[in-house]
Amino acid sequence: MRLDINKARGTWWTISAIIILIGMISMVISSLNPSIKAPLRPSLDFIGGTRLQLVRDCSKPGNCDQPIDINVVREVAKSQGLGDSSIQLISENGQENGITIRTKNLETEQRSNLQSSLTEKIGAFDPQKNQIDSVGATLGKELFTSGVLALIVSFIGITIYMAVRFQWDYAVFAIVALFHDILITTGVFSILGLVFGVEVDSLFIVALLTITGFSVNDTVVIYDRIRETIELHPGQPIAEVVDDAVNQTLTRSINTTLTVLLTLSAIFFFGGETLHNFSLALIVGFTMGAYSSIFIASTLLIWWRERSQSYPVEPPISSPES
Repeated sequence: MRLDINKARGTWWTISAIIILIGMISMVISSLNPSIKAPLRPSLDFIGGTRLQLVRDCSKPGNCDQPIDINVVREVAKSQGLGDSSIQLISENGQENGITIRTKNLETEQRSNLQSSLTEKIGAFDPQKNQIDSVGATLGKELFTSGVLALIVSFIGITIYMAVRFQWDYAVFAIVALFHDILITTGVFSILGLVFGVEVDSLFIVALLTITGFSVNDTVVIYDRIRETIELHPGQPIAEVVDDAVNQTLTRSINTTLTVLLTLSAIFFFGGETLHNFSLALIVGFTMGAYSSIFIASTLLIWWRERSQSYPVEPPISSPES
């Protein structure tokens, strides 16, 4: 089956625009949310503070009979002078038997007092499942700054590479496709942060850097085939050239993406909570990377070359035989 991407390019652009717009609206709402105050819900890695994850010990008789009332947890936090804390229920064995509290930096005594008060109200906690993390605000800012700087440097490097290897318009549309992938991935996590309280940490920045590498690699493969076809058939319409290049590399793109997604899915389901959001970001980003390479970067190149009249739009008319 032959894929004719140029005829439906308006559809591909519309789909991407809608997804990006929804994500941007979510980021605006998230920024206005007093409990988040950022486009994405930041973890302690970026804002600093203390995170307590406490899980009830269900091996004790009657300890988990009643569900945790989050309002009771808020009242306890308020009584400890932590009324502005972010509090969420977490699932344990299919039931919400745990809580996550993200608050300002707490001393050891403050943590013990908070945990003791919560134990009295909602039940005893399992010390083997409890987690307490602390990050200084200065370190959080440094991590955020370093992550953003790494993204900017990677974009600059990719632009220079594409401009040298191909031409400047190839480079521009490859970067547009990368922004497309990054915006959709961040938009998805903004929605997840609003609806499910999903936080982004330093591994999210690593995921974005990995996504840029994967996406540009897929785009380079297609652009390379486009360049080869143009050199062999300089008079062929650019739409036909790009369609041929996409169809010739389509099987490779699909196989590569599916193979990676299978591995990432295994990490997502069995890799543990630490890698859960990291693998999810990669799944979203790699899927969008394959999509943008085929349907965004390629169709934008067709649009630009036809608009600039660098190549004929219609097939050339052969001269009559003499």
